Amino acid sequence: MTPASNSSSPGRPAVARRTVLGAAGAAAAAVAVTLPGPASAAPQTKPPRPLPGGGDLGPNVIVFDPSTPGIQSKLDEVFHQQESDEFGTGRYAFLFKPGTYNGLNARIGFHTSIAGLGLTPDETTINGDITVDAEWNGGKATSNFWRSAENLAVVPANATNRWAVSQAAPFRRMHVRGNLNLAPTGYGWASGGYIADSRIDGHVGPYSQQQWYTRDSVIGGWLNAVWNMVFSGVQGAPAQSFPNPPYTTLDTTPISREKPFLYLRGSEYRVFLPAKRTYARGVSWGNGTPRGTSLPLSRFYVAKPGVTAATLNRALAQGLHLLLTPGIYHLDETVRVRRPNTVVLGLGYATLIPNNGVTALKVADVDGVRLAGFLIDAGPVNSRTLLEVGEPGCSAGHSANPITVQDVFIRIGGTGPGKATTSMVINSRHTIIDHTWLWRADHGDGVGWETNRADYGVVVNGDDVLATGLFVEHFNKYDVQWNGQRGRTIFFQNEKAYDAPNQAAIQNGSVNGYAAYKVADSVTTHEAWGLGSYCNYNVDPTIVQHNGFVAPNTPGVKFHHLLVVSLGGNGQYEHVINDTGTPTSGTSTIPSNVVSYP
Repeated sequence: MTPASNSSSPGRPAVARRTVLGAAGAAAAAVAVTLPGPASAAPQTKPPRPLPGGGDLGPNVIVFDPSTPGIQSKLDEVFHQQESDEFGTGRYAFLFKPGTYNGLNARIGFHTSIAGLGLTPDETTINGDITVDAEWNGGKATSNFWRSAENLAVVPANATNRWAVSQAAPFRRMHVRGNLNLAPTGYGWASGGYIADSRIDGHVGPYSQQQWYTRDSVIGGWLNAVWNMVFSGVQGAPAQSFPNPPYTTLDTTPISREKPFLYLRGSEYRVFLPAKRTYARGVSWGNGTPRGTSLPLSRFYVAKPGVTAATLNRALAQGLHLLLTPGIYHLDETVRVRRPNTVVLGLGYATLIPNNGVTALKVADVDGVRLAGFLIDAGPVNSRTLLEVGEPGCSAGHSANPITVQDVFIRIGGTGPGKATTSMVINSRHTIIDHTWLWRADHGDGVGWETNRADYGVVVNGDDVLATGLFVEHFNKYDVQWNGQRGRTIFFQNEKAYDAPNQAAIQNGSVNGYAAYKVADSVTTHEAWGLGSYCNYNVDPTIVQHNGFVAPNTPGVKFHHLLVVSLGGNGQYEHVINDTGTPTSGTSTIPSNVVSYP
């Protein structure tokens, strides 16, 4: 292919269409000017010119309209690059303008997003498929991470669309006019995923999916369950029946506010901010125009890879929101969000990397901040934290306008050595964590018990925090430590660290191992539904884990539908929660369940 004049670097696909949005031009650099005056006067400088809002979206945001030639070849070109590039630097977003597209098969690889640019999914229809399969990995979808589909209607070519993914692969705001298959061809294993705000006219077939969470959606039916299938606010969900079959079904979701998204109003690009819903059930867009507000792109600093943290902070201080275009952002200082209602939105798995042990992103204890759609990679120098929401000890209430953390993923190792003592800390009250995967790598480069050391996944200190879709895996100590009052979790998926060298390495005082999910002894009210923890101690299969879950034994702390599993007998659990629940059994990969606790 002959590269376009605005193509990316060699080896990257050329841009199909590059669109200029908002105020044109790149960020202006500060210009120092010495003013005339008395010889004794100190030199004066003009303040830097304001950074412009808007701008083009860079070479790796590829925008199509129905008349664009060669759409399929462009989709194929990026897929062939990204299909098995699990830890590479490629980052891409395909955006489809409203209209109808015929005969496409959009295969989605690593670090790739596909989305429609309508205000509702039905404004952008693909007659064809949006496909994730697992040919690259021998038919197993257990490593099909970091990809997404959003805001599109799909009419599958053969009545069923295939979306065989595991963690960090959200399927949001989609309308499938047919069936949805969540397993790879041949039904090799897949390891859990997430659907939200979507309508599936036919049935959903998880088949070999081990666990799954579906929120605020409409489905025509659900075919089967393996270990842990959780639904909240889903019309058409199966009735609650855990553990046989293992369905956990809540009629509504207590609080939800959908992820911000880019859309077109005429020829103007804007970011839509969906309204908060309480006791939600079904999709947010079912009755026409969804509730919410929108912002013009001119109110966003459109960041490109290579921009400094200082410039991002300057844009935020100026009152701009941040749109992170696809690519890698190396940070030598913390990005600080201090203004209420600030939006930080990533496209195409834009990735923040703290280079020198700083925290990548800190949010002040203010109303309404929305973080969405980006990845944080730990750097080689240990960071105390990677993401902090609110300051330690903060106590302001945000129930009317919560902070949301959505499709924000954290990775320690895999791309090379990375370290972070704690990945995510939530200090602010009423924060909503809506789909996150915090992952200490168990494969890739820079992986080892001390090489990619990361003791804690998420620590929740704030009161009244809600997690919907919490995936946290492989941390050296507690994967989740919950210290705040009145916390709630709907769906939790966990694997303990594979690579513990021996029993002593995970010993927690006199207790065998650190639980996957610990509620502090001081907590008097907490509730959680649909939680699973799995061990695969493949370095030393004799390791014993006392339990998957630890919580104070008090009436206000309640758990519903828990399980632990030993994968092939690589390590064993003695109990499920506290000293309750039968041990896992030998080499049989069969869950040990607790229906309710206490």
